[in-house]
This record gives sequence, C-alpha cells and structure tokens, in this order.
Amino acid sequence: MRPRHPRRRVTLTATAAALLALSAAQTLAAAPTAGAAPAAPARTAHHTSATAAAVTGAQDRAARAIARSLGDGAWRARLRTAALKSGDVAVTALAARANPGLASPLAAADRAIAGAKGLDSKVGPLLRLRLGDRSMRGALTAGTAPWVAAAASDDATRTVTAYDSHGRAHTLDAREAPARPVYVVDIDSSKALSAGLDVLRGELVKKGVRSSAPATVNSAAAGRAAAASGGFWTTKIDAVELSDDEEPWVKGDAEIYTLVTGFGQDGAVRVDPVDMPWLDNDGTVYRPNQILVNWSNYKYDLADAVMMEDDGSTNYHDLAVAIAGALLTITDQGTYIPLVDAVLNAIPTSWWTDDPDYVDSWYTLAQGSNGTLHGARNNGWMTVEPYWVSQF
Repeated sequence: MRPRHPRRRVTLTATAAALLALSAAQTLAAAPTAGAAPAAPARTAHHTSATAAAVTGAQDRAARAIARSLGDGAWRARLRTAALKSGDVAVTALAARANPGLASPLAAADRAIAGAKGLDSKVGPLLRLRLGDRSMRGALTAGTAPWVAAAASDDATRTVTAYDSHGRAHTLDAREAPARPVYVVDIDSSKALSAGLDVLRGELVKKGVRSSAPATVNSAAAGRAAAASGGFWTTKIDAVELSDDEEPWVKGDAEIYTLVTGFGQDGAVRVDPVDMPWLDNDGTVYRPNQILVNWSNYKYDLADAVMMEDDGSTNYHDLAVAIAGALLTITDQGTYIPLVDAVLNAIPTSWWTDDPDYVDSWYTLAQGSNGTLHGARNNGWMTVEPYWVSQF
C-alpha cells in the first residue's frame, strides 16, 4: 500500500531561487518576442472545469452506491476485511466477485471517469476505496458502521459529504478526521497518470510536437535503450525532497510528473513526459536514480523541466492540445529559447485552482548540470548529475 501523503511542496533557499530566476530572466531577455505563448482559449478552460465536475460527480455517485450497499452485513464485513488488510481496495473488481448489484453502478462510474479524463476505456477500473485516516482503524475493527465519501480534489475544501447505508448525507469537517470510520472513494492515480501520459504523448505527436514515450526508467534499465546508438549522455536525478503542507484528510494521493521541453535535433520543439510514481511522501529524501533528460533527443545543450502534480481531474487530451497550441508558435531562432513560460501559459486558468498543480520549474538545465538545483518558483529541489548510458 502506498501511504497517503499531504500535498507535496518543497522548502528552498531564497538566494538559490533568485540566482536561477536571474539566469532565466537573462536567457529570456535574449529570446525573440515571437516565442511568447498565446493565452489559453476560454473554451478549453470551461471544458476543464466540466472535466473536474464530471470526475467528482462520478466519484460521488459511486460513494452513494457503496454506502447503500453496506446494508448487506456479509458484504460490509468483506469490505471491512479488505480495507483493513490492504488499505487500498480495488472496489469495482471486489464488487464484481461479491456484490453483482453494486458492480454495475461502479463500472458506470469508472467509464465516466475514464471518458472525462480523455482515457481509453481499455484503462480498466480506476475506482479505489480506502479508509479516510489511520485513526479510524480501531472503530472500524470494533464494528462501527462506516460512512462513505468521495475524495476531495481541492485543498480549500472545508466540509465533506459522507453517506450512510440509508442514503442520508452527513457533513463532516475536512480538516479534522471524524471518530466514525469513513471510506473514501478515490481514483487509482498511478494507473490514471500512466495511461494519461501515454495519451498526452500520443496527442502531442498528432499535433506535430515531438515526444518520447513517458520515461520511468532508472539508469540501469536505460542501458538497454542505448544498444542501438552506442550510448548517450543524460541528466540523472540522484535525490529530491518534497515538503509537507496541510491538506484535507479526505483528499487522496496525487501524482508527480515532469514535462521536459526543448528543441529536438530537427529544430522543432519537443516535450518528453517523465512519470515519477515513487514520489509518495512529504519530508522524505528520495534517491530514485532516474533519468530526467536524454540529451540525444535535443539540439541544444539546454532544456527546461516543468514539474506538475495531478490530483485526478486532468483531461490529458485537452492538456496536450493546449501545450501543442502554444509550443508550435515557437520556432528555432538558432539559439536556445526557454519554453517553461510557454507551457505554463498554455495551461487554462481554471486548472490552477487545484488540478493539475504547478509544483516548480527548472530553466536551462544543461548536459553538465551537477549538484543541487532549486526551482525557479522556490518550491522544489533536486540533485542531478551527468550520466553516460552506454550500450551493453
């Protein structure tokens, strides 16, 4: 089970951030104004709000259906056992085996969520059920009847609606976990993000933006990819830490991914997504040994990285369309042009409310970058080093 974490943020030194910001500003000053990104169209922003509403609505319908199903004592006991044992229950699959009447509405909710997020139906069930807080385990074990709530998608949430087995709604404080056990209906964010980054890459390519398959490989696995080329230089992440920030108990895990951007060997812009499923907890230094940039893909010795956090309601098709629309207006002028601002400006205004969240950005990563780098937003740090991936 992956432990639940608060929203991840990073504490950094102001001096380092200021130096990076100055470097970015100097590079931007040298770039032609033609590289500026256009404003995101209002239509996309509206559609993104509709996506979030569709995902939230599907989760809420699933929560109601599960709550009503708890009137069945045998099913209630089976779900309790699963929740206490694994902590994260694939509830659609469990219902298909043990409660066929519940399986149908859950399958419908899964389809609605996949459709809203722009994912192929082949992604399979996305709904997960977990106990809202570890403090509830004692009451659940003792047999207290649980309520069911949908996971919150907004940090600003102050109240949570939970349902009992009679379908009645109860308002709970989102900042203080109740004594009564509450099951939270959430999305398998790792599975959704992995499928979503595949969609993102595919849509970017369709729109004319070069993109490699979403990267999750470590440096050892990358060696196999070098066999055909004799090897290549990369930037490898040795360490990264994300700090804590208060978040509602009902809010589920988020997922971190990074969009590496730059100019490809053909001089056209490219975006390479990097999945970071190992970033689980706040206040922990992770040492992933993960490749961030494959320099054989890039024309210049510089690239940018935009780190994002997906809390569940992203439509990856729309994200790709927005990013492609901005980046395709930027042409190679014979010198490196930072692309971070273009990516951020492409993201519709409504997405900044919570989903996806902008974590931080790193301007002008170089092939020789070595040591601890602090993000321009003063929210993140990572330690990197050059790494040669040779063929076997």
